[in-house]
Amino acid sequence: MHKNKVIVTCAVTGAIHTPSMSPYLPVTPEEIAEAAIGAAQAGAAIVHLHARNPTTGEPDQTPEAFAKFLPVIKQRSNVVVNLTTGGAPTMSIEERVRPAATFAPEVASLNLGSMNFGLFGMLDRFQDLKHEWERNYLGNKDIIFRNTFGQIEHILTTCAGNNTRFEFECYDTAHLYNLKYFFDRGLVKAPLFVQTVFGLQGGIGAHPDDVQHMKRTADRLFGDQYRWSVLGAGRNQFAIAAMAAAMGGNVRVGLEDSLWNGPGQLARSNAEQVTRVRQIIEGLGLELATPDEAREMLSLKGGDTVNF
Repeated sequence: MHKNKVIVTCAVTGAIHTPSMSPYLPVTPEEIAEAAIGAAQAGAAIVHLHARNPTTGEPDQTPEAFAKFLPVIKQRSNVVVNLTTGGAPTMSIEERVRPAATFAPEVASLNLGSMNFGLFGMLDRFQDLKHEWERNYLGNKDIIFRNTFGQIEHILTTCAGNNTRFEFECYDTAHLYNLKYFFDRGLVKAPLFVQTVFGLQGGIGAHPDDVQHMKRTADRLFGDQYRWSVLGAGRNQFAIAAMAAAMGGNVRVGLEDSLWNGPGQLARSNAEQVTRVRQIIEGLGLELATPDEAREMLSLKGGDTVNF
């Protein structure tokens, strides 16, 4: 079924990069909607969404912020919408789950373990920050991204009645074992959509051995019960996407994960990154999955069953 089809997810803005780093980072609801629609037109089957304060660019996890762009995307595209429950590492779990609980998307992200979260390396590269919050946020060496067993269970049970499925974000080997714990107890169901994350300070590295290790571990734990996807942070983005696609996996790109479209070259849009990864995938003799094919591959409930 859908052999040689690759699901491309595009994470259009995230909560890591700040507006001073790139003039192309979507911040306003209009920019986020246009970025998502453009990514879908370029070939993304799924868009992964965060919201921001349109003036300062700070991450904003209120349902009101999401309500300004979700209906626009739905009206203008058939793309699968995936809402974050990660929000920003500085938010409470109640804050983080609210958009997914409110809008009942087809997919929501779910982080599978607590970790040190180091963004401070970016301060070396980006000196000229316009907003005070950016410097404080990036410079904080004491961020722990809390995702305890209780918090993960809270998100799963809060969203249980909505038939929302999850993009399980695993930043390290232990996170795969945490997912196995919930899988064995029936709190999550196959096919699992496992997103292994490489190259963030505090998580597993971005060496090819790291990619293979995560794949081998997931194969051993979940067998044919999962769909594998990868994201590489920063300059690792396309190399890791190419590796995973060649190994039968799916890929995630977008300005949440990397601001670049090549060495020293800022991506001017999310669609640019989707186009570039599409060239890699098609160069391997593979095809991109459409949104409806992705729905079938991941057993999603359908775009007509969401609350937006």
